[in-house]
Parts: sequence; C-alpha cells; structure tokens
Amino acid sequence: MAFRRENHTKETCNASLNAVKDALYVLNGKWKLPLIISLQNGPKRFNEIQKSIGDITPKILSKELKDLELNEFVIRKVFSTTPVTVTYELTEYSGSLNKVIDELRNWGLQHRERLVTHRKTENVLEEVVI
Repeated sequence: MAFRRENHTKETCNASLNAVKDALYVLNGKWKLPLIISLQNGPKRFNEIQKSIGDITPKILSKELKDLELNEFVIRKVFSTTPVTVTYELTEYSGSLNKVIDELRNWGLQHRERLVTHRKTENVLEEVVI
C-alpha cells in the first residue's frame, strides 16, 4: 500500500495535518472510542458503562464522559427518581464516527492476525535454526 501523492501540496498537507490533529484532540486517549462503542446498544447508567469497559476508574470515566458530552457525542440525562437516576446515551452526531470505528476495528483485526501469524512464523524459524 503506497502513499498517495496526488494533489500533495504544502497547503493540502497542512490541512490534512490540522484535521487529523483536531480529530485526535477530540478522541484522544484510550477510553473515548470504547465508551462510544459501549453506548451503541442504548443508554446506560454510570456503573453499567464502567462494567462494560473494564479497567477504567470512576474518576477517569467521569472525566471522559464529560469530555464526550462537551464534544456533543453523549447526552447525560437526569431523572428525578429516588435515588436520582442518571443515564448516558449517544447523540445523533456520534454516528458520524461509525466509519472511523469500523475502519479501526477492521485494521485492528488485520493487525492482530498479522502479529499472530508473524509470531507463529518466528517460532517455526527458531525451532528450525535450533
């Protein structure tokens, strides 16, 4: 897979760089996309999200949910029940990440397969050399 050079000028390069930096700024860290994926099946409460994600601490989860809310990916809904019920759900705008998530998932599967295959090949070569 070669790098595409068509229309590759300093201006287009800077525009691409800035766009990628903007996207990474919004989706930075290891938790934002997993949180969005976790909420794709519908609204969840804080503890449900934490259980579905795994190793995330409550402090980090709270921060990440606030960031996602500020960037219009998540809505926080408060219900006046006793005790108060709070749920988090994806906004319509979060659907704009579906292609990104699909591509990352596909690439991740390919990459994992490549590494596993490479390890098997390496182990076979080591056994042959020994």
